[in-house]
Amino acid sequence: MTLLLLITLIRTAVAVPIEVQLHYVGAREDAAFLGVTQGLEEANLQGRFLGQRYVLEVERAASARPAAILAAIEEEALVALAGRHPDIPVFNLSSESDALRAKCLANLLHVISSREMKRDALAQWRKLHPDSKAQAQAWHPEFKKYSAEQLSKRFFKARGQAMDDGAWAGWAAVKLLSDSVARLGAAEPAKLLGYIRTRLAFDGQKGIDMSFRPNGQLRQPLLLVEGGTIAGEAPVKGVVDIEDLDSLGSSTCPQPDSQ
Repeated sequence: MTLLLLITLIRTAVAVPIEVQLHYVGAREDAAFLGVTQGLEEANLQGRFLGQRYVLEVERAASARPAAILAAIEEEALVALAGRHPDIPVFNLSSESDALRAKCLANLLHVISSREMKRDALAQWRKLHPDSKAQAQAWHPEFKKYSAEQLSKRFFKARGQAMDDGAWAGWAAVKLLSDSVARLGAAEPAKLLGYIRTRLAFDGQKGIDMSFRPNGQLRQPLLLVEGGTIAGEAPVKGVVDIEDLDSLGSSTCPQPDSQ
């Protein structure tokens, strides 16, 4: 926990109680849902000191007005969901579609990494290791730095399986939401969306401040995994600046055609 967040927690400990309604849209069997439930439990532990209570409603099509919607559904369904709730943050936890990011929907936030990000990570890695058969992943249970090991252990103990990319995305979405609510002292969807899109600096147990790009993608480092073991990290040292998260995937939105 950062010093700034700790100070915020202390200052807001006597604030008016807030109930934060979250909706999950998708299958309960999805790894993302397990990550969401892990994040929810941890958010409520933190919320006890802040007078904040997080409530999750699981449904196929969110209809009420939650603080945010967490979704593990296909691309077309995500676009439709975001369109029905234009002023509510909608978090994509499962689709890696590059075309989806290119739509640049203002309220659609992609916590899961894109296919393009993974391709860029592999391209960087193969400049130093041309014969490598690595795969790029957002998370791996053997990742130990930056308290990642403790997160994976908590998840495995509570859920009975290893944390993977989808589970991390579900946990991370709830974590960044609860941190944002703590700092704002409010859970109004439009305020949350504005804060998350412009002011977020989120560690996510990856050791670097992550934020959302104009196209809604969460900037993040990736892991290079070969033979089930972590071989390296991207951005790849010796190829690019290791803090250059924009070296993985696109950062901007296409410009509209001029008439």
